[in-house]
Amino acid sequence: MTTVALSSNTAWYLFNFRAGLIRALLGRHFRVVIVAPQDEFSVRLAGMGCEVFDVRMDNMGSNPFFDARTLLIYRALYQRIRPAVALHFTVKPVIYGTLAARWAGVPCVSTVTGLGTAFLRDSWLTRVVERLYRVSQTWPEKVFFQNPDDLDLFVGRRLVSRNKVERLPGSGIDLSRFAVSPTPGNDAPVFLLIARLLWDKGVGEFVEAARRVKTRNPRTRFRLLGALGVANRTAISRDQVASWVQEGVVEYLGETDDVRPFIEAADCVVLPSYREGTPRTLLEAAAMGRPVITTDSVGCREVVENGVNGYLCQVKDAGDLADKMERFLALPLDALADMGRKGREKMEREFDERLVIDRYLAVIGEILN
Repeated sequence: MTTVALSSNTAWYLFNFRAGLIRALLGRHFRVVIVAPQDEFSVRLAGMGCEVFDVRMDNMGSNPFFDARTLLIYRALYQRIRPAVALHFTVKPVIYGTLAARWAGVPCVSTVTGLGTAFLRDSWLTRVVERLYRVSQTWPEKVFFQNPDDLDLFVGRRLVSRNKVERLPGSGIDLSRFAVSPTPGNDAPVFLLIARLLWDKGVGEFVEAARRVKTRNPRTRFRLLGALGVANRTAISRDQVASWVQEGVVEYLGETDDVRPFIEAADCVVLPSYREGTPRTLLEAAAMGRPVITTDSVGCREVVENGVNGYLCQVKDAGDLADKMERFLALPLDALADMGRKGREKMEREFDERLVIDRYLAVIGEILN
């Protein structure tokens, strides 16, 4: 049986963003091996029929000794299981998984899902990460990107050869699972932010915009949905979120395995992120017929046609975000419904998960042949 390995910095990512691809591979009778740090989603992936291997990595830090250990674990694993193809997602697997694959003689495919905090601020870490990409990304058969800005940056800085790169529409969206739902028509309009609670996701700007909007529209509700305490340098503390909740400016809904009921209950989904690959939560919201507000930034702007299926605001600008929220609140119901309908049409036209899965299967087929 032909083995395909999929690796990410969390099993959570593979279960939530690549389950469709995993099912497609299993349905074609591949042996699917998952290589990721063990978490609660490792069991779910095993339940799907995958073999799951734990690889430790420090997602929060840049300690070269920890990263060297991760590289050695990858190499030993690939030499043992000998996958026919390895698919790497997220930063450290794309770098260290690829280096290990090269060491073990395993063909591989990289997917740059976003550039992480190293590229948000130009620093020594940016230079180090660039060198690691430049060395590692000579090996993959294909390097997929989720937005044109990241692709152009990598090619422009000579981190990867132009003949290896290709753009995909994010991880795609399962249009049958994320079906259109009627707008709730809440008497008190609901803005919902779905993300890991990181400062780089624009959570601080969302909270400040909520304060401003509430002064003129006090009944409006602002909700946060996503994981607290994640391993990331820009993680927001529990105490900070608790203080916002106590202030009455936002509601914290915790985290969930199924965002659909929360999207159904919202009038608008907001993500003021500083930089993304392609934000899955916005794809899910648009597929369900919800207008979205996001930043005119890398990865985010591809999801929204300004004034058509939502609004774009400036990065790190709570005032502009508040202005776009108030513009949304002033729209009549038929205009809101039209925005939602156009968002769904955009998802059907550009972001169908089948487009993404079929391209991975085609590249795997090319490598095997």
